[in-house]
Amino acid sequence: MDWKSHRIDALLEQALVEDQAALDATTNLTIDPGLRADGSIIAREELVVAGLGAIPRFFEIFARLDRRPQAQTRFEVVSHPEIFDGVRAHAGQVLAVIRHNARALLSCERVILNLLQHLSGIATLTRKYADVIQGTHARVLDTRKTVPGMRALEKYAVLCGGGTNHRIDLSSGILIKNNHIALGGGIAAVLNRALEQRKPGQRVQVEVRNARELEEALAHGAEAILLDNMSPADVRSSIERIKKETGRWIPTEASGGIQLENIRAYAETGVDFISVGALTHSARAADISMTITAEPG
Repeated sequence: MDWKSHRIDALLEQALVEDQAALDATTNLTIDPGLRADGSIIAREELVVAGLGAIPRFFEIFARLDRRPQAQTRFEVVSHPEIFDGVRAHAGQVLAVIRHNARALLSCERVILNLLQHLSGIATLTRKYADVIQGTHARVLDTRKTVPGMRALEKYAVLCGGGTNHRIDLSSGILIKNNHIALGGGIAAVLNRALEQRKPGQRVQVEVRNARELEEALAHGAEAILLDNMSPADVRSSIERIKKETGRWIPTEASGGIQLENIRAYAETGVDFISVGALTHSARAADISMTITAEPG
């Protein structure tokens, strides 16, 4: 993750501006401007870490927003060599220690924790799904069901948890879904147009919901199949049919109603990918806290 990219920079800055971190009334009135402190970020439960790289960037942006001397002082973020994004952490484990001006630490504490909790929550949930299907060749995919503006970070968290990114946006892949089919004149019509007008290297994937739609998609040259809202038994029979009718490998993806309780059954059908919207739209925030103590004077 490029934490200094324009898009990520803008997101982190907006978080600080939204919280008016540079105008922290309580901290500015109660804390000596010269006091330095250590902020220990601690996992309060077992989790998969994601977002550590954002911590120093938050303080660099904070220094740009708050031109007072305390915001410009030196800081460092240190962690154990075994702690990095994608690693499992245990309850009580220190993820990182921030050494900085106490006012800066207090003013940035909440936005740092908000992001770490959110991203680590996604990574932790993704790891649970990935662990359940271990030993199969299926891979867990994320979706575009992300918080507006947060997609790049949320998809990064999925990678930290052992998942795989689906298309990042509408321009990065061709996926013909049921509404395209309904509005575009049917599977044959939309598929033919997509195959004729696509850019070089673009693979055309078609969503199907039953055997009839699958047959039509295969007959008109679909290059990847999304098996939507099918039972594991129907997914298995669809994959067998694809192999029989085409005689070659066509990437398959299952979606719709996938949960921790049933994803193993889908993975054992032989499907290549399983997309799970819950990874990003339903992940619970990880329990992470920050303990701040004054440095010895």
